[in-house]
Amino acid sequence: MTTAHNEIDRVLSIDLCNRGVGFVVLEGRRKLVDWGVKQARKARETRTLAALGQLIDLYRPDVLLLEDCFVQGSRRCPRVRKLLKQTEDLAVVRNLKVCYVSCAQVRQAFARSKAVTKHEIACVIAARLALLAPQLPPPRKPWMSEGPRMSIFDAAAFALSFYESSGNTNHQSNLNISNS
Repeated sequence: MTTAHNEIDRVLSIDLCNRGVGFVVLEGRRKLVDWGVKQARKARETRTLAALGQLIDLYRPDVLLLEDCFVQGSRRCPRVRKLLKQTEDLAVVRNLKVCYVSCAQVRQAFARSKAVTKHEIACVIAARLALLAPQLPPPRKPWMSEGPRMSIFDAAAFALSFYESSGNTNHQSNLNISNS
């Protein structure tokens, strides 16, 4: 696939969660190709990396989107940070561009929609990408753990934030892109 200036044909966006990895594959801002959660409970790191390799080989994205957990204020644990670095290394081996999207960029991208919480952002995503609407988890109560399907919406939020940032004329300053 060739990439035009300021345009990415296909992105694979992932969100690491305690049960594995949530992912979305988009072609442009509105065309949802696939989504899901790959479970990896035992030998999590090994199984997660294997699942990511399979996703990359299957969809052949132009860019792999990852959470930028290396920015100040990130609350990701060292295990997840290490796994994200291993994921970047996996992409480098496959000559794939990697782009990190921070949670601050996600909040900024959805600020126009007045979406502040994760659930509000997920509702905006479900409205924009109607195929994801049936996957929308119910609002979480403070004593409840996050539903595994929320990682799909987190991955979608990274992707939509990426497209929002890359649509700006100064997108290189908004994105942390690693050329492999």
